[in-house]
Amino acid sequence: MSKVMANVSCVAMRGRALLITGPSGVGKSSLALALMDRGAELIGDDGVTLAQVGELIVATPPPNTEGLIEIRNVGLLEVPTARAPVAIVINLTPEAERLPLGHAAASLLGRDVPQVDLYPDTPYLALRAEAALEMHGLD
Repeated sequence: MSKVMANVSCVAMRGRALLITGPSGVGKSSLALALMDRGAELIGDDGVTLAQVGELIVATPPPNTEGLIEIRNVGLLEVPTARAPVAIVINLTPEAERLPLGHAAASLLGRDVPQVDLYPDTPYLALRAEAALEMHGLD
């Protein structure tokens, strides 16, 4: 079973995928770019294909925009892509709790994946996303 998700970005870090969700214009592509600057590889921008492979939900580039990422006010950048099992969902929302106790869960193809809500307007967003992957992401 597979599904193409629109309006999400996704990168791979150390063999694990961070699926970035949130409303349009919140900064999903910007966070993906910042994580790429920290060594992540693009899986998909503004869309990703998810498929169940055994017990894992694997993210792969979407066929229509594979290898392209938007740099707001600049244009589209072409980059190599990766694929990886989804380890965490990073949900960008202004309603994120300042000090949550643990994490939530997002359902992807009927499987629960850890979800961490992050406040989108901070220069340290990539550091927070990477820390969330290490603290709460699936191995």
